[in-house]
Amino acid sequence: MKERLFGKTLSELQQVTTALGMPKFTAGQIAQWLYKRGVRSIDEMTNLSLKNRALLAEHYDLGLADPLTCSTSVDGTKKYLYPVLDGRHVESAYIPDGDRATLCVSSQAGCKMHCAFCMTGRQGFGGNLSTGEILNQMASLPERDTLTNIVYMGMGEPLDNLDNVMRSLEIMTADWGYGWSPTRITLSTAGVIPGLRHFLAESNVHLAVSLHNPFPEERKEIMPIENAYPIKEVVELLRKHDFSHQRRVSFEYIVLKGRNDSPAHIKELCRLLGGLSCRINLIRFHAIPDSPFVSPDLETVTRFRDTLTRKGLMTTIRASRGEDIQAACGLLSTEKSSGL
Repeated sequence: MKERLFGKTLSELQQVTTALGMPKFTAGQIAQWLYKRGVRSIDEMTNLSLKNRALLAEHYDLGLADPLTCSTSVDGTKKYLYPVLDGRHVESAYIPDGDRATLCVSSQAGCKMHCAFCMTGRQGFGGNLSTGEILNQMASLPERDTLTNIVYMGMGEPLDNLDNVMRSLEIMTADWGYGWSPTRITLSTAGVIPGLRHFLAESNVHLAVSLHNPFPEERKEIMPIENAYPIKEVVELLRKHDFSHQRRVSFEYIVLKGRNDSPAHIKELCRLLGGLSCRINLIRFHAIPDSPFVSPDLETVTRFRDTLTRKGLMTTIRASRGEDIQAACGLLSTEKSSGL
């Protein structure tokens, strides 16, 4: 099986061209074809000599893969299923909203985090996506030219696949790559502290932390990661970081009826996050099969938001999108993997 070119950084492409005896500048030309011009075959790299194209094609292919299926919601959200990892599948959600169009990409097949409210966690861990498989979700998206934002909030824990995720961010933001501003990209994490330290030091993209409960014992019940990386330590790390640039920090909070929506939870959120420059995104729970969790009504969520805002925490309610096509992470790929 040939090695894949797509997903290689400039330095990795330089290693390829050096090994094949090509001129040094050829790596930059290949990067332009892959990430600026979006070619689908080596033959399209027309400023490479015929000899060099043939040499590349002998050892490499691009490794791009079109989505297998697309489900479209009444609200315009589209959910794509991509093939990865020898028979496994991952999902991406395309979310248009006026002048904004966001793609939610996956970083793993399945997940090790086992969050109780997440369908992906039920799959178990299937493997890390390669850099190319992460970026392919954008590169092979039919609507790729309309995208304004990308969020690493799909299947998997991005900081559990640190090397490939960081390489994908390098390609997304580098001048020789896609050249996106870091302010157009957000990475979501449950709080893998070693990876978070590296991410904060080496990238300027926005950060979203999955919080969901400010009380450690209650958070452990729905997010086992609390046992290894307590949310208190995550917040302490963020307090020590210099956020003088444009990076935004937010905390994701799925509101679960009777579980994390009480006045006590509001008080503890204020204690935990008070003084930190951040925002809280409240999310209404997307139902998944056989789940004990339900979402409170919109009036309750609105009251929760307004109380936090009055207490000095900038809080918003994220609009629910794509519920009619099971846009919550993991539902579609679980069906595909189980043959349903």
